[in-house]
Amino acid sequence: MNSPRNTAGNDPIPPRHVAIVMDGNRRWAQERALPQVDGHRAGVNNLHRVLQTLGDYGVKHVTIFAFSTENWKRSEQEVKGLITLFEEIITPKSRELNGRGVQIRHLGSLKGVSAVIRRSIQGAVRLTRGNRDMILNVAFNYGSRWEMVDAVRRIVKQGTAPGEIDEALLEDHLYTRGQPDVDLMIRTGGERRLSNFMLWQSAYAEIYFSDRLWPDFDEAEVARAVTWYGQRQRRFGG
Repeated sequence: MNSPRNTAGNDPIPPRHVAIVMDGNRRWAQERALPQVDGHRAGVNNLHRVLQTLGDYGVKHVTIFAFSTENWKRSEQEVKGLITLFEEIITPKSRELNGRGVQIRHLGSLKGVSAVIRRSIQGAVRLTRGNRDMILNVAFNYGSRWEMVDAVRRIVKQGTAPGEIDEALLEDHLYTRGQPDVDLMIRTGGERRLSNFMLWQSAYAEIYFSDRLWPDFDEAEVARAVTWYGQRQRRFGG
């Protein structure tokens, strides 16, 4: 499910699906001598203006890397602070997004997640199910390699013969089933890696790296990323 190519002489085609690695919250807090959780809180607050700006450009699918399966390895204090923050914000933020016509979907596993967060995530998905203005995929307790392993296991469990397994079938068992591939991957905070995020879906994505820390990635930065994407000549291996 690739996006149409940009062609010379035509207006740039906006990305259908933008994936974001929201990096730099901790460093943002450290620069201001604040607790790490305050940086994560600032990052959450920034998400809303980014979604609004992407929506203004016509983007219909956004995937954010909220919490990876590897994030559990961080310090106990930081993990506890993050979980507490998630417990506080999921329900009120989902109500706000519902009012803006955003449909929330969860990517990842809820195994081992606190009952409070599990219920909040499930409630957010139910609340926003009928919205059509934008789909927001929240990758929480997510890892791309595990997503692919999980997809293969479900295919095997169904009794599918090896010869019947192809790319289309595997894609149909990913968490993003029915959605377009990622056109534009954005990573903030100055790092240059994918960190086990949307590896299958981003096979032909244009990758935009920004040195801005996520809480400072404002409307102007979104505009730069989308404009940069529009100037790319997408080849899809050709």
